[in-house]
Amino acid sequence: MATITFNGTPITTIGDLPAVGTKAPDFTLTDSELGDVKLSDFAGKRVVLNIFPSLDTGICAQSVRQFNKLAEEVDNTVVVAVSLDLPFAHERFCTAEGIKNVVTGSAFRSSFPEDYGVTMAEGPLTGLLSRSVVIIDGDGTVIYTEQVPETKSEPDYDAARAALS
Repeated sequence: MATITFNGTPITTIGDLPAVGTKAPDFTLTDSELGDVKLSDFAGKRVVLNIFPSLDTGICAQSVRQFNKLAEEVDNTVVVAVSLDLPFAHERFCTAEGIKNVVTGSAFRSSFPEDYGVTMAEGPLTGLLSRSVVIIDGDGTVIYTEQVPETKSEPDYDAARAALS
């Protein structure tokens, strides 16, 4: 269980992010065409999981824009945007924003939230995913994690980029 805040008020998550140095749990998410997105689909590539509560918030939307740029600039790397938003919302957002370098993955019918320890257990966003970043190397090992301490803050993009160097 991690303790984070929402507007400065402490809240917890159910579980913890996978530990650096461990094998990342495989997952099955749903893409914007209702197909499966699995970690195993990206074997040999580094995977950045940009995990957030909802595309319908400014900070979440900004993180997808920032990681879209990162995906364009860093070789052998795939960015997967993960939330509980329905696949249709992911498609609408990416089309409207011109997002082309990010794979979207809805966790609406997945064990991803439990497997990655990112479900908020209390507060106004109970049940949604906590803002987090997990980076997995080409062999499936977790090489970086960030549990963003304040839900209304952006991830540390520079640290994520450094982990990919």
